[in-house]
Amino acid sequence: MTTTLWDHEEPVTGLGIDVPRWIDSDIDPATIAAILQGGCASGAYMPAVTYHQALATMSEHGDDVFESLDGYYGEVPTPNEEQRRSWSALACFYLSAAVEAWASSVEDEVTEALAGDEDDES
Repeated sequence: MTTTLWDHEEPVTGLGIDVPRWIDSDIDPATIAAILQGGCASGAYMPAVTYHQALATMSEHGDDVFESLDGYYGEVPTPNEEQRRSWSALACFYLSAAVEAWASSVEDEVTEALAGDEDDES
């Protein structure tokens, strides 16, 4: 059986995947697949694109989000003019970028962990 992220809705923490504090700890492989396919703005991860949630997350974990972005990209991405129109839009931009980068960085690890679970069940 071919492992796909879309087929799994249990939290990735159960697979031994570390989830940053600024991402919901119950994020599952199917949500990661949706983020990878369409980004947070597609509705795949609403906490990053809902103004009040993104603002709250950035208020609590903004330094960690920026550190993650810098580590992934080698710099903090620059928002465009529309994304700079408000604090809320900036929070959504940076949190979405960090969530998308994290999802990309764990895709192979999650896929391998799921394949290992399927092998154990055989």
